[in-house]
Amino acid sequence: MTGLKLRKTIIEQSRRAGVGHIGSALSVADIVSCLYGKVIKAKTPRDPDRDRFVLSKGHAALALYAAFAERGWITEEQLNTYCGDGSQLGVHPEHCLPGVDFATGSLGQGLSFGTGAALAAKRQKSERRVFVLLSDAECNEGSVWEAIMFAAQHKLNNLFAILDLNGQQAFGYTKDVLNLTPMDERWKAFGWDVHLVDGHDEKAMAEIIEKNSNVGDKPHVLIAKTTFGKGVSYMESQIKWHYSPLNEAEYELAMTELERQS
Repeated sequence: MTGLKLRKTIIEQSRRAGVGHIGSALSVADIVSCLYGKVIKAKTPRDPDRDRFVLSKGHAALALYAAFAERGWITEEQLNTYCGDGSQLGVHPEHCLPGVDFATGSLGQGLSFGTGAALAAKRQKSERRVFVLLSDAECNEGSVWEAIMFAAQHKLNNLFAILDLNGQQAFGYTKDVLNLTPMDERWKAFGWDVHLVDGHDEKAMAEIIEKNSNVGDKPHVLIAKTTFGKGVSYMESQIKWHYSPLNEAEYELAMTELERQS
């Protein structure tokens, strides 16, 4: 599994289904590849002892489905139902799909789910870890900071938040909508163990996670600097690609660029 392979699937399925949210999915492809290719321990998607993952930025679900397909948790035929009638693969993840514990899409909710799952693991004396992938724009939501405080209060060192710091959201750049820089100092002030990392460096992210799992008395956050639309030059850092679907010419150009990166 690689981020590049997930990107190709994201582009192919977006075009087939005629659905947007492409730039957000490309942004997190390397993070999701790192988690499902190198980090998350799970024998099957129904394994009760598996590490948990919450995709708080649910609109990037296509990156998650691409990883499930690479891991063999869904078939190619299932993947090709993405956004079709009766499909388990919606624009946002739903818990009808094995491996998805929490339906997400209303932004700012995923970290609350994750803190509850991490606390449950602690009380069950389980070594399983909980990963929550959220967007920098979600930090505009008060519910995120409530979860941040709760996790620090309960010393949830089995919890990893991964912040997709791509600097933009649906209708503008985060610095213009609600500027929260310096993000690292804010999380530190709320009692978290903070790591700054390149969100396209799978090896670096995996090493930080393995070194810090169940270590110390603080929850962990990887503030992962990413590029929105990563890998497709005309999408990178362009607000348009939060919602817009691809036309045929755009699809062909995107696939040509990704093939050149192989």
